[in-house]
Amino acid sequence: MMSVMPFPALPSAPSWFPGHMNRFTKQLPALLSRTDVVLELRDSRLPLTSINNNLEGAINKWRAERGHHSTHVTPLSLTTSRNSSLGYGGPICERIVVLNKRDFVPEWGIEPFKRAMKTKFPHQTVHFASCNKPRDMRSLSEMLVNIAKRNPHATEMNVLVIGMPNVGKSTLLNSLRNMGIPGRTPKALQTSAQPGHTRAISTRLKLSEDPLVYSYDSPGVMLPFLGKGDRGAERGVKLALIAGIKESLYDIEALVAYLLYRLNVLNPISPAYLTLLPPGSRPCTDAEDFLEQLAIRLNMLSRGGEKDTVRAAKWFVGWWRNEGGLVSASVPENLPTGSDGTHAPLLRRGWGFDFEWTMDASMNSTGGGGFESAVQTKMEECIDESMRAASEDERSGVGISATQERKRSWQEKQSMRAAKSKAKFAARKAA
Repeated sequence: MMSVMPFPALPSAPSWFPGHMNRFTKQLPALLSRTDVVLELRDSRLPLTSINNNLEGAINKWRAERGHHSTHVTPLSLTTSRNSSLGYGGPICERIVVLNKRDFVPEWGIEPFKRAMKTKFPHQTVHFASCNKPRDMRSLSEMLVNIAKRNPHATEMNVLVIGMPNVGKSTLLNSLRNMGIPGRTPKALQTSAQPGHTRAISTRLKLSEDPLVYSYDSPGVMLPFLGKGDRGAERGVKLALIAGIKESLYDIEALVAYLLYRLNVLNPISPAYLTLLPPGSRPCTDAEDFLEQLAIRLNMLSRGGEKDTVRAAKWFVGWWRNEGGLVSASVPENLPTGSDGTHAPLLRRGWGFDFEWTMDASMNSTGGGGFESAVQTKMEECIDESMRAASEDERSGVGISATQERKRSWQEKQSMRAAKSKAKFAARKAA
């Protein structure tokens, strides 16, 4: 068991914001004017990092224009008895946050996370799903259909799907269409494992015939700049690991070093990668040493018998994105006790890649609802810290790249020149 897990050195975050992302950001306010439900897709492994704060302003304005400031969507599978409080006759205005790939995070943290999000963001409905699980897709489809049924004054309902690149928006819509339309339905949207495949707003896609529910797929939108310093560097590596940003922008060894750290945090006693190493191997923190062991284990040797660590690194990241993620999600909520029956000492524990806290023996021994309450409290603290950091970055300009600073300075100068010219023209006209 590791008591110390050093944080790896990470490269500065790159900037990846192609033109199609900028175009969609400008189109969003107009799209929202004809949208009834915003379905925001995030990655369960990065429920905070995969939030695009650049889109929040347009969404909040849309809600305000429709008279919704703090409405919370009741889980529709439970009851529809509160229809009157949701405003018959008014415009539909619902926001659903779907956490995709739920089977890649430990089950014990899902309910505490939902409660933490409800406490911090009461106007958002949080729904965990995996696009390959029919039950999850059926539940989400029923949620959308019930929203439409609760608003019979609307002849149809339009859903806009948004999110960062490669979180599974197109795959989700194909699954929802397959679930909501009777009979065989051909694949309507093309999908890809590479980020940036969808580059324009799709045509309307029918998700339900009775009531009529349509949807639009949208391009994944990355932040124009991921930020300076350690926070920006970590944000970029996280997104690269889930293939949300082009992997070619990163050195593969840097991704392995961070992935090794995170897997150690998720399970400091028996990390998921130990299944790849020879029996009896111990957890390690050195990425170079780990890759050498892995290359030997996988027989990845170049001419002369040298260990091909680059090939091993690519294999390891690919393994985690697939079956390795499922292995890391199977970590139990309670840590095992020592050989003398005592509990483990203070440890860093985590859930997904966005939540990390110190977990002592008393928290570990708390069972049932007490454990969930303790985890919820830790998650709320992590959410508060994430929001505080985002506000601080915005206030201090850390989230603005040098290119954006130059552009903003140029725009300010142009505005000042225009104002001076206008004042001179008005003075001449008055004379």
